[in-house]
Amino acid sequence: MRPSSLIALLGFILLIAATYCPMLRVFHVANWNVYKLNQPYGIVIMLTGVIGILCTALNQLKVTRIAAWTSLVLVVLLYIAAVLKVKTTFSFVPFKGLNGFLTRQITFKWGWFVLFAGAIISVLGAVFAPKPTYIRPE
Repeated sequence: MRPSSLIALLGFILLIAATYCPMLRVFHVANWNVYKLNQPYGIVIMLTGVIGILCTALNQLKVTRIAAWTSLVLVVLLYIAAVLKVKTTFSFVPFKGLNGFLTRQITFKWGWFVLFAGAIISVLGAVFAPKPTYIRPE
């Protein structure tokens, strides 16, 4: 394997591991990972990481690049969805002060850094991988 392929492999492994890290802390009682936020979406992120690992190991450069970019897009969409969900969770409360207090009780945790790092490292490893050269037998 090339060093850039190893970097992409490390990014995909980090992406899968990050799905189990705490993403949100709800009312200072429980930590939520990706699967507590949205289980089907978490499974899609994990499958993207598994496909990226398999294609990196099998030296399929195009599919690895597609998996890396897909993982980055999925992580960005998950972050946007989480921010919007936190901001609108208590919008039904008619008192703005109570609404703000309850919204501040849901905090983002360090798992987002690991998730973004895994996606970005996999993209960097896949994009900067040199194209394989084929020698035709004569």
